[in-house]
Amino acid sequence: MSLPRLRAASLQFETLPKPDTESDSRTGAKTVEVAGPLKTTLLLLEDGGLRICLVTTHFGWTTPANVCDVFRQAVAKELDLPTSHVLMFSSHNHCCVAFASNAVQAYGSYGQDIPAAELLPVGKQFLNACCDHARRLPELLEPVQVWWAEGQEGRITYNRKGRHADGSSYLMREQDRLLLGKDFNGDIDRQTPVVTFRNSSGNTVAALAQFTGHPVTAYHPERPVVFGEWPQVACDIVGDHLSSESKVPVGFLQGCAADVNSKEMLCGTVERSTQFGRMLGESYIEALRELRPSVRDGMNFSTETVNLPLAPLPAREVLAAELQEMDDFIQRANAGDEDTLFCVGQNYPESLSPPFRVGLVEMIRRWNVWALEVHDSGRADSVATELGLEVAVIRIGDVGIVGMSCEPFQEIGRQIRRTSPLPLSIPCGYTNVSHGYITDSGNTGGQEYMSAHYRYTKFRPPLQKPAGDVLAEHAIRILNSFAEAWPQPDAS
Repeated sequence: MSLPRLRAASLQFETLPKPDTESDSRTGAKTVEVAGPLKTTLLLLEDGGLRICLVTTHFGWTTPANVCDVFRQAVAKELDLPTSHVLMFSSHNHCCVAFASNAVQAYGSYGQDIPAAELLPVGKQFLNACCDHARRLPELLEPVQVWWAEGQEGRITYNRKGRHADGSSYLMREQDRLLLGKDFNGDIDRQTPVVTFRNSSGNTVAALAQFTGHPVTAYHPERPVVFGEWPQVACDIVGDHLSSESKVPVGFLQGCAADVNSKEMLCGTVERSTQFGRMLGESYIEALRELRPSVRDGMNFSTETVNLPLAPLPAREVLAAELQEMDDFIQRANAGDEDTLFCVGQNYPESLSPPFRVGLVEMIRRWNVWALEVHDSGRADSVATELGLEVAVIRIGDVGIVGMSCEPFQEIGRQIRRTSPLPLSIPCGYTNVSHGYITDSGNTGGQEYMSAHYRYTKFRPPLQKPAGDVLAEHAIRILNSFAEAWPQPDAS
């Protein structure tokens, strides 16, 4: 029997930030507790002359454009790869620290020059560890067969996009969720796919696991904690389960989680997040009992830019009324008014202090100021009509992976899974840089935090239907081209 074409090698490392380290908090708060290290897994895959490296991390802030570029370029140099062949996947864990003092998200830099990243000590530590481990990967490559399984988990997440009786949308805070029942979860993705890579001895040398949901159980922006949250806990459980000798490196792929949240947002604890991680880990292990080998061998890979349609700017009268509402909110919150929870379609948890709420409203205020200036200067017809997003599509054996440089709504991922030609397809957000929340067609036009995320950009018009559906259509076209190279498995 010939050896598989596909070869793989994987290593994992830990980064332990120090207490009192800079966080991404908009109040300037620094970490008050370090509950454990944050883990990162590197997976090098090779098929003939094609090599790609997946860097999966439980740091949530690897997506700023100037930060991500530094890490990808450095790993690519160590592996002698094009930068496009190094993909960074974040679990989008918020219980982490900042890597750079001047981090700039892609959605905050349209039409502007992005400054070179000024890495903080923990950012330099992470960069050095990435390079050291990447350097070792080529000599560890060995032939592997891809095995996969898919389970279910429905206990730890909920759909956070609520709708009022009049059809308008709102961000469902934990206090809102509890009004619908203690265990309310609504419309959520429950899939728990696991992909393992077995060598010729039958040993698992690496694995990937995916789930859909913002890991924000232990997160509070004004009292930052360092912790890998439930995705890291679950991956550790899977890594221990897959080998009785040494833990298998398990990389986590975050799903299309724009409208899906872990329960107890901003009011949970490290202990509660750990419990959620054990639940998810149990679901992965249950799925592993049904592992099946891939019929297909080898790998395909493509990255392309997809253009999403953008809508015209809102009318000047609408923008002016919103700006007046924001200014009134800021004035009341600065005066200590605790009843400052709702503003231009946004609603804020009571657990956030009025000063923090002011910071959030000031972030969206600048967009209205910009849009009004565009109207007043007579340039409203000259704003961008398309947004280009990079999509990375991989076929590994029978498994397709689609990485999107944004926070996609779950319906985008469902379209990919539903129409993919492969037995298992895994849609992922939080790949490389982030263009913020991207709606599917049905969720376009809402005014709650996620659907109206254009307010947080510098400066992008709102999305227009079919919006993020274009990402799914493009990914499926590529997956179809990959699958066509292989005959259909024999049904007998």
